[in-house]
Amino acid sequence: MTLNRRHFIELAAASTAVTAFSSTAARAQSDDTIRIGIAANNPRHSDPNQTTQGPDNWAVEQMYEQLVRPEDGRFALTPEDYLPVLATEWSVSEDAKTWTFKLREGVQFHRGYGEMTAEDAAFTFLKAKEFGTSRVIFANIADAVAAGPYELVITLLAPDVNFLGTTVFSLNANIASKKAYEEIGVEAFTTDAIGTGPYELVRFDAESGLYLQRFADYWGEPAKVGNIECLYIADTTARTLALVSGQVDMIEAVRAPGWIDSILQRDPTLQIDMTVPGSFNTLHVNLTRAPFDNLLVRQALMHAIDRPTVSQALAPMGGLLVGLQPDFFPPNLTTEELPEELRYPYDPERARALLAEAGFPDGVSFDALCSQREDYSSTMLIVQELIRPAGFNMNLIIGDHTAYHADNRSDKNTLAMHASSYPPIPSQLYIQQLYSKAEVKADGSGGGNYSHYGVAIPGVDELIEQALSATNYDTYLQLCRDIELQVLRDLPLIGLSTLSYTMVRNSRLELGYEVQSGYARWRLHRATKA
Repeated sequence: MTLNRRHFIELAAASTAVTAFSSTAARAQSDDTIRIGIAANNPRHSDPNQTTQGPDNWAVEQMYEQLVRPEDGRFALTPEDYLPVLATEWSVSEDAKTWTFKLREGVQFHRGYGEMTAEDAAFTFLKAKEFGTSRVIFANIADAVAAGPYELVITLLAPDVNFLGTTVFSLNANIASKKAYEEIGVEAFTTDAIGTGPYELVRFDAESGLYLQRFADYWGEPAKVGNIECLYIADTTARTLALVSGQVDMIEAVRAPGWIDSILQRDPTLQIDMTVPGSFNTLHVNLTRAPFDNLLVRQALMHAIDRPTVSQALAPMGGLLVGLQPDFFPPNLTTEELPEELRYPYDPERARALLAEAGFPDGVSFDALCSQREDYSSTMLIVQELIRPAGFNMNLIIGDHTAYHADNRSDKNTLAMHASSYPPIPSQLYIQQLYSKAEVKADGSGGGNYSHYGVAIPGVDELIEQALSATNYDTYLQLCRDIELQVLRDLPLIGLSTLSYTMVRNSRLELGYEVQSGYARWRLHRATKA
């Protein structure tokens, strides 16, 4: 928190020195270009099947499209909420294993790569199944075939009543040109995007960012602003100064306590856009490391973390998790509905008693790795202070964000915080963070189950598989409730808080819709500049 305040003091002094430049820059800035300040050092990918850092998805979102998507600015809370995009209609078999999509005719790929057909769509889904960053999501696909130039049939190994949300609206399901992919090659395609979206790639600069222009042959309503520049500015102060001086139109916010108040004090006309719930901040408890292999210790930890305080400290971006989901997301579980023993109210004395019962009357001390990125470090520093009175002495080792994720994937952490955005499809989180098949491995080849749940102790694999195989949505929701309750009994994973993904923009830029929820990226084809 001190670091952020110091940055803003420095920013105030620096901005005074560039006042004359700022007004000139703002006037000179083309009204036909939207410039985004991205919180990363440099771009890595423009292929949606290979994106490994979230900031790259801002450009991907403008250049590619899925078969269906929710209304701009929100998640689809039910399967009925999805709208046609590259598909005009779809149907599902009674067993929820065969999905048929009628594709929009006349859709053109960028740079003259021709009309999109069902061959391209089938190729996209099979490619995502074979390799890419979300293979586990696409593993349920048995086959994807073109039943004609404009009809795609996808068969599943197991039923999926949420297929539109679990798979079709995922990043990796953005439709790519098969011809372009084969001509350009796997390596080159990484930085040479060919999609159907309202913007096409003009230049991929490995140092500065991605430069896009309006796609003249777009099938839908043309983008209102002609160009988008995704500029990579990792330094918080530099990114903020770029916004207040008018050099960029919008920036990724710093998701740390007090930052929004600070930036609005600098310029109260700035507009704040936040997705709710945003990131799910979860805490993996490594079940293979003493003393956390003891359930009593894990119960003590739950009583030691005042979760409402965590979310309040991160206000206005922070929100509550009942278990692993907010109460307005499926399975719509509220605290009042939980059995009393699974509510875990903040109670340091109860936590100390549980530690003593577990054989640790003097408390426990341990090391935990943490990312230096503000949302991670702020949250974990709050947790560190909250659990100290209960007898947990956590030594936080704070380091580089990329290295932190590599260490987590190599099973080097004791309490590993993870932040990821999820749609209202709870089984996605369960698959990625609780499923035994996603167990972390010391060689880095495993998945995101950093707790070893389902391996070190019995888990919820059977319930997950039943939920994934449900052919009725109500049955699916009940199974998700059962998973939530079992996780609260076993405590391999703790829901700390949600944290809204936040952008700050100049008041001259209007998005054309209200941001309510959604992934950490949104489309800009409806945006205008005053």
